[in-house]
Amino acid sequence: MKISTNKFVSLSYDLNVGEGEERELMERATTETPLDFIYGTNSMLEAFENNIDGLAVGDSFDFVLTPDQAYGEYDDEHVVDLPRNIFEQDGKLNEEVIFEGNMVPMMDSNGNRLNGSVVAVKDDVITMDFNHPLAGETLNFTGKVLTVRESTPEEIAAIFAPEGGCGCGSGCSCGDGEEEMAGGCGSGCGCGGH
Repeated sequence: MKISTNKFVSLSYDLNVGEGEERELMERATTETPLDFIYGTNSMLEAFENNIDGLAVGDSFDFVLTPDQAYGEYDDEHVVDLPRNIFEQDGKLNEEVIFEGNMVPMMDSNGNRLNGSVVAVKDDVITMDFNHPLAGETLNFTGKVLTVRESTPEEIAAIFAPEGGCGCGSGCSCGDGEEEMAGGCGSGCGCGGH
């Protein structure tokens, strides 16, 4: 069976970021902890799916995604100062959530969910970075197809009506520390640091 729309896919892979000899291992999905997803349901980057389309169990892959194929270029305008009081409860800042480097789930004025990384905590403002953690990065994927099978109706339904989580369709609970790079939190869904 080959990878095609609505097939359940399981992959092992290494994701390295950067170019040439400056590559850094960012994420590894192993046979014990593979990346599982349903192909063609918008839970992964389109360019990622295009590179594995038609592969079968046992096939290997090795491809590069440029920033414009992945998460775009880093945009300084996505780094903003927000009033400290919007992060306070009863006049106090929750320092277990708001600290430099932490990813915080938020919502914009239109009700869209997004994650921001805390850049700085100041007396009157919190500086947040709403760029995807991999914005501006070249993504190098090498891996192997472990499973390709028909997905169940329950698996497909879970994508479109996830319980809990961020509503991104990955089934993850973005912001709980789980990070997947190519899909799930932060990757294909843009929720956090995947």
